[in-house]
Amino acid sequence: MSPTVLPKTLLVATTNPGKLKEYQEMFADLGVTWKSLADVGLDGHEVAETGETFRDNALLKAVACAHQSGLPTLADDSGLVVDAIHGAPGVYSARYAPTAPERNTKLLLALEGVPPEQRSARFVCVIACVFPHGVTILSEGNLEGQIGFAPRGSNGFGYDPVVVLADGRTVAELPPAEKNQISHRGQALIKLRPLLECLFR
Repeated sequence: MSPTVLPKTLLVATTNPGKLKEYQEMFADLGVTWKSLADVGLDGHEVAETGETFRDNALLKAVACAHQSGLPTLADDSGLVVDAIHGAPGVYSARYAPTAPERNTKLLLALEGVPPEQRSARFVCVIACVFPHGVTILSEGNLEGQIGFAPRGSNGFGYDPVVVLADGRTVAELPPAEKNQISHRGQALIKLRPLLECLFR
């Protein structure tokens, strides 16, 4: 299908205005109109994340919202993978415990006694873009690190205070602009860009 007949509107499967803004800024020169679920009346539409992988969940959300809206749809799923505990919390990262501090505490307890060289971990983000006519594109980004022994830093959110990068800083100690450049979502977005350019230009 010729890119010229694709609708130049993309739906982001989120109600988070910050996430929508990030996409708008990253792809500002594509000439695409960006919509959130609220913009198309789907803000109450929840898709159960029943997949076993980040890829599965991203696709579940993108396919469901593309079907409901009739628009090309971007959806992402992300989380933290810790090698010493068999990839946990993984796709259950947001549900590992009720609050972010409790999730970090639970993670540190699960790694009690594990030496630094065995505390490797990574943030993973998979973005799925599904077009109603059948085209699907996927992009993945990773941010490697280790799990520290105590939370540090006041920036960021989620597991950022316990993920230590190669330079010794936690993700929560990075300035926001620096984090956005190297984050798992940022890397996935960078990889996604040329794929969207091929479709829309």
